[in-house]
Amino acid sequence: MQLVIVESPAKAKTIEKYLGPGFKVLASYGHIRDLPPKDGSVDPDNGFEMLWDNYADKAKQLKAITDEAKKADGLILATDPDREGEAISWHVQEVLAKKKVLPSKVGRVTFNAITKQAVTDAMKHPRALDVDLIDAYRARRALDYLVGFTLSPVLWRKLPGAKSAGRVQSVALRLIVEREREIEAFRAQEYWSVKAGMEHKGQKFDARLNQYLGKKLDKMDLKNEADAESARLAVESGQFRVESVETKPVTRSPQPPFTTSTLQQEASRKLGFSASHTMRIAQGLYEDGAITYMRTDGVQMDHSAISAARKSIADRFDNGYLPEKPRVYQTKAKNAQEAHEAIRPTDFTKDKVGSGDHGRLYDLIFKRAMASQMASARMERTTVDLLDGTGQTGLRATGQVMKFPGFLAVYEEGLDDSDSEDGAILPAMAVGDLPAKHAAEKTQHFTQPPPRFSEATLVKRLEELGIGRPSTYASTIQVLKDRAYVRVEKNRFFAEESGRLLTAFLERFFERYVAYDYTAGLEDQLDEISGGRADWQTFLESFWRDFKPKTAEVMEQKPSEVTAELDIFLSPYLFPEREDGTDPRLCPKCGEGRLALRGGKFGAFVACSNYPDCKYTRKFAQPGGDAGEDTGPEVLGQHPETQLEVSRKSGRFGPYFEMGEGADVKRASIPKDVPAEDIGLEWAVKLLSLPRTIGTHPESGEPVTASIGRYGPYLAHAGKYARLQSTTEVFETGMNSAVVKLAEALANPGRGRGAARAPLKEFGKHPRTDAEIKLMEGRFGPYVTDGTTNATLPKSISADELTLEEAAQLIDARAAMPPKGKPKKKAAPKKKAAPKTAAPKKAAVKSKPKAKAKK
Repeated sequence: MQLVIVESPAKAKTIEKYLGPGFKVLASYGHIRDLPPKDGSVDPDNGFEMLWDNYADKAKQLKAITDEAKKADGLILATDPDREGEAISWHVQEVLAKKKVLPSKVGRVTFNAITKQAVTDAMKHPRALDVDLIDAYRARRALDYLVGFTLSPVLWRKLPGAKSAGRVQSVALRLIVEREREIEAFRAQEYWSVKAGMEHKGQKFDARLNQYLGKKLDKMDLKNEADAESARLAVESGQFRVESVETKPVTRSPQPPFTTSTLQQEASRKLGFSASHTMRIAQGLYEDGAITYMRTDGVQMDHSAISAARKSIADRFDNGYLPEKPRVYQTKAKNAQEAHEAIRPTDFTKDKVGSGDHGRLYDLIFKRAMASQMASARMERTTVDLLDGTGQTGLRATGQVMKFPGFLAVYEEGLDDSDSEDGAILPAMAVGDLPAKHAAEKTQHFTQPPPRFSEATLVKRLEELGIGRPSTYASTIQVLKDRAYVRVEKNRFFAEESGRLLTAFLERFFERYVAYDYTAGLEDQLDEISGGRADWQTFLESFWRDFKPKTAEVMEQKPSEVTAELDIFLSPYLFPEREDGTDPRLCPKCGEGRLALRGGKFGAFVACSNYPDCKYTRKFAQPGGDAGEDTGPEVLGQHPETQLEVSRKSGRFGPYFEMGEGADVKRASIPKDVPAEDIGLEWAVKLLSLPRTIGTHPESGEPVTASIGRYGPYLAHAGKYARLQSTTEVFETGMNSAVVKLAEALANPGRGRGAARAPLKEFGKHPRTDAEIKLMEGRFGPYVTDGTTNATLPKSISADELTLEEAAQLIDARAAMPPKGKPKKKAAPKKKAAPKTAAPKKAAVKSKPKAKAKK
């Protein structure tokens, strides 16, 4: 029997069906072990030796693999055809060898598609594990570990509020932050344009002013309305004659089939998918055998696939849509791995697969692959120049006509932030014609700042710079979101305060390690290792030699010294020069103190040097001016019942109301759905009065209350809860409505906040077990669970900021711990054996006869 190891159970089931009797196919469920998240997992002083730990949640699967390996005649490692797949195979082989159950015959096979022919052909050509790829994997994993576990503690101690930094993650964040800076530094310039409405032989068209006062007109030449109006009058008063007609044929060729990067970009542009969602859907399509492997830099298709695509084109279109020769593509991407095909359908006779997002993504892949082998599109672009009788004022009209659509009949690539417009269809005109002019109008314009990055443009830029690997972009971007370093609005990245501060810190103290060229250079060196042209340990030694002393140097500085350095570094941003020449650091409240960057428990802010006499503060993310200022507590008045002073303040989690002092102080957060204009004493009194008792439940006789908790407004009754939709409902819900809502919550425990078992948050599938992970509220605080293992959240981790990977690690760590009570049972025999005499002797006596009997 041959034991075959793949990653996923879906893949295992399909492949076992293809191979038939004599083969046992098991899934590893991804990686079976990793570097434990603790100091010492990589030892730079001992040749960068790595201590690998098996994932606790993989124990059952590892046992199954081990048991089958004992009976197997041979082991076939058939994990994915990339570096990660090679690493997973290596881990499986290492673990089995350590357990001394590794079969004598071990082979490695790869296939680019999960089809019967691809799988059976691969099984005929096994090879040994690629040591160079494994070394590159070890170098990359050690490098990321050393950066993360060396740099992150520096951040925690020197930059309050910072969560983590990463080799690629921090550089991607820098791109987003720098774009934000460009936008803020941008100063719009005014310019005008003039356009004339024309008509010839009954067909209307537009012509724009391109010559004025005998000179060619550039885009920015009409700087104000007065100049534009003069130009408009010149156009309006002139009679224009066709001076020239130029027609040029234009040919557009199709783009190559998708790579990992271009698939993420197009899915973002056309389908609105995030990079991580795109890769999840593509993984499903691959495992279903619908598409080829989705992690690739290659742009070429297999010869048989090209033939199948050409046949499909011939079946759907006439011969004009099929080029004489197959198209051959070569990648332009830096550090590309062209050993794999581009992403394409495994069967070009299937133009539809699946439904929903799976169907939409497959449709995109199918059309792109088919279009890549189709004929070029042919267009005709026409430019008509018109001149008035004086020869001083000229107009230009442009348009294009599609002569043959070619590949555009199937697919057209999306564009990023393009201002181009397809030219209109123009009437047939000849030199000397005098088109009629209907009206002339002027239009005001302003130059626009560079657009913020979308997922598509960020992925494209990272790939252009040669930073990271396309297969890791999805997880990198997800970390930036999970850490709240960025936020996404209308599919655009906005740098958050924490992200800007972290980037400034890294640029000031670790400039080399967030430099684009340096990070891309590391990728080049990793590729040298994977190609067998460099040694992985030598590479790590070179990196560690400079990186470790730098982190130690920064760690020795006091937090106040770090803040002072950042104050200077960020001065042009935080305190830009004012047009009136006044001191930008002068406190606007007291008029005496100077503003400076300060570090607090919850992050950085700008404050007056006269504190505590002057309590002026400003958010870090608000450069200059008075925007975002917080001049301290705002006294709203006295509470009508207690006569205590009520004030409005700002804290780590936003604005709140406060009443009283010391042990008797009472606070209430200001909900986001309360209109800003309504936030005053009346709302303060209402919120500070919570919880509100609605009355006594007609059936139980227990009180029913309404209040606002950590996860929003809710009803409470006898330990049961029901969610409310708004803050207003907290004060307006009556007993009848409350009884109904509580009953509905009890009947539907999965909905609302009601049945205490309702999850506070659903993270998705565990990256290694596929079990659904949820955040729950427990008796002793929030905890995460995968349905089998529960793990309490440490106090150092905020439930609001918890990521999927962190939740999975907590569950893994808890699963690896012995069950409660087990240590006590082990300790019991030691107490009984306290005399240390009889028991050991009896054991020794008994063992000797047994040994003789065996002989």
